[in-house]
Amino acid sequence: MTVEERLPSARRVGPVARVLGTIGVMLFASAVVVTVASRGLDTPARAVFVVIAVAAWLHLLFAVLPDRAHRRRVVTDPTHAALDVAVLVPVYNEDPGALRRCLRSFLEQTRRPQTVVVVDDGSTAADYDVVRAWFLREAGAVGVRGVWHRTVNQGKRHAQVEGVRFTPGADVYVTVDSDSILDHRAIANGLQPFADPRVQSVAALILTTNYRQSLLARWMDVYCLGLQLFERSAFSRFRAVMVNSGGCSFYRAAVIRDNLDTYLGKTILGRPVQFSDDSMLTLFALRRGRAVQREDCFAFTLMPATLDHHVRQQVRWMRGSFIRSIWRMRYLPLGRAAYWLHLVKWTLYVLASATLLQLLLDGALFRWETLVSGALAAVLLYVTAVLRYVFVIRSDQGHLQRWLTFATAPLAAVWGLTVLRVMRWYAIATFARTEWGTRGEIEVRDGSAA
Repeated sequence: MTVEERLPSARRVGPVARVLGTIGVMLFASAVVVTVASRGLDTPARAVFVVIAVAAWLHLLFAVLPDRAHRRRVVTDPTHAALDVAVLVPVYNEDPGALRRCLRSFLEQTRRPQTVVVVDDGSTAADYDVVRAWFLREAGAVGVRGVWHRTVNQGKRHAQVEGVRFTPGADVYVTVDSDSILDHRAIANGLQPFADPRVQSVAALILTTNYRQSLLARWMDVYCLGLQLFERSAFSRFRAVMVNSGGCSFYRAAVIRDNLDTYLGKTILGRPVQFSDDSMLTLFALRRGRAVQREDCFAFTLMPATLDHHVRQQVRWMRGSFIRSIWRMRYLPLGRAAYWLHLVKWTLYVLASATLLQLLLDGALFRWETLVSGALAAVLLYVTAVLRYVFVIRSDQGHLQRWLTFATAPLAAVWGLTVLRVMRWYAIATFARTEWGTRGEIEVRDGSAA
């Protein structure tokens, strides 16, 4: 196999480097942020900023703490090594090359699943006959049960539920998007936390495969992975991950099977919600027990490389996030850490938004000193929050490319603080628009298909 044909893989740097590097940058950032913020912001705004900064640093400290979920060893435990694992892959208008690499990654796992179910949800923009024949042949050759089923178009959830119906004996379901490529250790590592019977779901880390395709894709790689290693890692220490990623997530079978009717039929204001599937499954898991993230379980996925596709994806995610936030307040048990973490998160968001709006209405935001000092402090705080991006070593990204990509973090910060914030306000105001909004055709193509 040539280098070009190898599927990407990833690993983390050592724990000592991660902890010392993060704490060192935090100490430096603390001094700079407090100094800069104290010169340009008025007293109320400064107080809110300090609260947000303290919350961010606490997030980061919890994120780098050793996680007991990483000490679980179930693959070598005969009880858990026998887990029946089924991978659910819904497909709709996916690039055939990306789909083939996705499927191939399951067959090259160090711990292969027993079954992989591909459900073509009525695709109209691609012909998968060649990929289908290849997959069924290769799956059989390595002892994996391959299932390929086509349905009329009913959406991602229906496609996943079709996969569940083909695998009634599964113990663990792995939900994977059809453009994701799993690191060859992903399933083995993702199963580890299930040694704790209270763990109901495990989130993988999602990396961007096409980060070189555009500057937007590059800085969104920092934005997405950085936040996974920031907020989600911190919440994982409390066993309260709020949102697993569609790129790769693990669920005890009962989490999905016991909620099929709700999963398919949930509505908002009488309208069916066609997105936010992953956060809904995570909510089901949190109601049953614990939801964690495994930081050595990696999946690579294609991200939007054009502004139009990016905007539609983000608005869909943000609408789903707001809808799911309402449901978390309603359905999460008061006695669980997840409820209170969620409440604190939204309280900080409202405080920040209200302060920003007040500065805008007062005209203070347009004063040069306030604008520059506030922006510098916010960008530095953000860059510190996503620092852990550089601690992930990837086979498809050399050291230079890793640091060049991380260098776009200030752009990601400005984008997040301005454009994405306005988009979130718009998404909240229009949350009842529940259509999917993307994938009418193949929107991102994989130019590296084997």
